Amino acid sequence: MRLTRAGQFQLVFGANVRTAVGPLLVWALPNELGHPRLGFAISRRVGTAVARNRIKRRLREAFRLMQHDLSSGYDLVVSVRRHEPLTLAEYQKALFKAVRAVDLTWSKRLHRPNDSGPEIVS
Repeated sequence: MRLTRAGQFQLVFGANVRTAVGPLLVWALPNELGHPRLGFAISRRVGTAVARNRIKRRLREAFRLMQHDLSSGYDLVVSVRRHEPLTLAEYQKALFKAVRAVDLTWSKRLHRPNDSGPEIVS
């Protein structure tokens, strides 16, 4: 349920589908696994190790509680901006909104008709 390797993170960042909700930036890439996976990219600018780990624990718990409510399998990378730590419920709302937004973006991207224009047959 976790993204662990640098290559996995690079694939998600390379897809360039992201959204920001509150202090969270969420990048997403559909996976073929049928279940979501989560990874974190949290800078030291966010705070001390204690503060960063507290934020990660709350985000992991928010993800654990809502993972079965997500529409399909995504690889998610969550980056956090500097902020005062929120409650678990606030992280859960923000994460759900972000995942819903990237799901909408991916559904539009994957179901877009071919925009190459009319075909000319001679």
